[in-house]
Amino acid sequence: MSEKATTDVNEAGIAVHWQEEEYVHPTTDFIAQANMTDPTIHDQFGLDKFPNCFKQYADLLDWYEYWHTTLDTSDAPCWKWFVGGKLNVSYNCVDRHLADNKNKAAIIYAPEPESEDHLVLTYQELYVRVNETAALLQDFCGLKHGDRVTIHMPMVPELPITMLACARLGVIHSVVFGGFSGKACGERIADSGSNVLITMDSYYRNGKLLDHKVKADEAVAIANEEGQEVDKVLVWQRYRDKYNSETPMVDGRDYFTYDVLKEYRGKRIDPVWVPAEDPLFLMYTSGTTGKPKGCQHSTGGYLAYAAGTSKYIQDIHPEDVYWCMADIGWITGHSYIVYGPLTLGATTVMFEGVPVYPDPGRAWRIAEQLDVNIFHTAPTTIRMLRKVGPDEPAKYNYKFKHMTTVGEPIEPEVWRWYHKVVGRGEAAIVDTWWQTETGGFLCSTVPGLEPMKPGSAGPAVPGIHPIIYDDDGKEVGAGGGAGNICIQNPWPGAFQTIWGDRDRYVTNYYARYNTNPDSKDWRDWPYLTGDAATLSEDGYYRILGRIDDVINVSGHRLGTKEIESAGLVVQEVAESAVVSMADELKGVVPDLYVSLKPGYEANDALKKKIIDAVIREIGPIAKPAHVHIVRDMPKTRSGKIMRRVLSAISNGKDTGDVTTLANPDIVEEIQKMVQGG
Repeated sequence: MSEKATTDVNEAGIAVHWQEEEYVHPTTDFIAQANMTDPTIHDQFGLDKFPNCFKQYADLLDWYEYWHTTLDTSDAPCWKWFVGGKLNVSYNCVDRHLADNKNKAAIIYAPEPESEDHLVLTYQELYVRVNETAALLQDFCGLKHGDRVTIHMPMVPELPITMLACARLGVIHSVVFGGFSGKACGERIADSGSNVLITMDSYYRNGKLLDHKVKADEAVAIANEEGQEVDKVLVWQRYRDKYNSETPMVDGRDYFTYDVLKEYRGKRIDPVWVPAEDPLFLMYTSGTTGKPKGCQHSTGGYLAYAAGTSKYIQDIHPEDVYWCMADIGWITGHSYIVYGPLTLGATTVMFEGVPVYPDPGRAWRIAEQLDVNIFHTAPTTIRMLRKVGPDEPAKYNYKFKHMTTVGEPIEPEVWRWYHKVVGRGEAAIVDTWWQTETGGFLCSTVPGLEPMKPGSAGPAVPGIHPIIYDDDGKEVGAGGGAGNICIQNPWPGAFQTIWGDRDRYVTNYYARYNTNPDSKDWRDWPYLTGDAATLSEDGYYRILGRIDDVINVSGHRLGTKEIESAGLVVQEVAESAVVSMADELKGVVPDLYVSLKPGYEANDALKKKIIDAVIREIGPIAKPAHVHIVRDMPKTRSGKIMRRVLSAISNGKDTGDVTTLANPDIVEEIQKMVQGG
């Protein structure tokens, strides 16, 4: 791939183009216990068996009414799966396990302070708490099937309890990542049409008890400005007997959830049996415009896919203790902390804090104490643990049979440390590639069948059939270089639409390579993932990064337009441009360039003001690595800011030919400012 080609692709431009690595094979011990060892599995899920092959996943669930149509394409490309079937997600995750495993641990919660004991919720206890919370939502909040609720909470047990209570009622939940600002939460409240916000007073992060309730007031105000009134704010408390927030409760609007719950002790709510194609939740993700997209995920298709991939790719057995060190506020937490593991009747671990607090041994102590045998995290975390505590894992007595990496490509050298030091050369690793929109994994090795290859996600998972196209719609074959990776066929985990914006859904994800907009044939609607990829001769895919204006920070997708817009709220700023910059720990971080309105001068105070604005508007996850205040942006003669040039400067790359720019002299000026010399 040429230098110009790489800088034209946002993250691919700074991806390390690793050489093909040697295979690493799973151990015989792992293969002996693996959930999937049938070498014909890919044939069973071949395109010639599509779509009925996904019956295998759906049959992992309990159905109140069985479906009559596996895939309905009548409203293409808004696919409907398992039509005619009815089920309830809460029942599948909780109730059905009670007969044989009611006193088995469902959730084990590790608070950040090590002075606090772990909290174990058995399936019976989870059943009681979900029912009582569902009764509160139904009777006190007046919520019913089809209503939307926004949940803005950190990593506490009350979060999955609330999600499952919503699912019990057929209420659609929209979980907003706890690190997002009140403004970001309010925008999502307004878009989803929620009139109930469920939040938390406080939570721990890096040893500090942070005030979270303060964000709720801003969220309600923002939603109100956009025409959505919030009637009730339910506030869970980190400590039941104390309110840890400086923000006063608003009389008649704000209620302490635990106080209200006293009225519902012992209440039981029959699960609402909903059609398989009913929405289960909305998950907002960043797009190429400032407005987040509400990805609408179904009930039956999504749950079947989360369960199937949890069983066969994560290799989760009911007796396993499984720890996904993600946040439930992202899709990984939905699919692979809550819904997938609980559907399978496993024990899922939740952790409140950060993995290197109070020291780099924290994660391994938790693994030792709980006898975790499946570990799931992101390359950012692996890089961090490798940097600050490379020898820590050897100090602790744990044994992982399986480890996952998720959210971004992982460098081979980091992969090898993960395998050798964390996994002690015995754990199978799945390097998974997927997205908020896809509901579950798209590419990964099946761990009991296929060898691992550092730097490669692996082949497609059973039932997924990728194809790589160039910009003209021609297929790029194995060894043919990079292109736009698409999925040829629908699958049950895929999102149904963008909430309230079907046109945007079709335009963003399906229109690019569609040749007949009126077609009802799924073959005419390849799904555009928005990622660049290559395919090696052995059928393994390597994901290079985004092809649109989305930055993948520590596995969290942030729209560049969102960050640029946040910079522009500062009155001194005239123009704002964000690019991806390689980062040793996070993989990619935003680098922000701004130019000022006439009469203003650059200084450190202004830089801090701009950074604070980004944090306030979006959240700390979007904090720029630098703010470069420049005299002017490099622009084409038509006035378009050349972000490709800025990306090259931030990453120390060749800027290429800039002579055709309207102001080529500015490039050298910015280079000297950013790179020195």
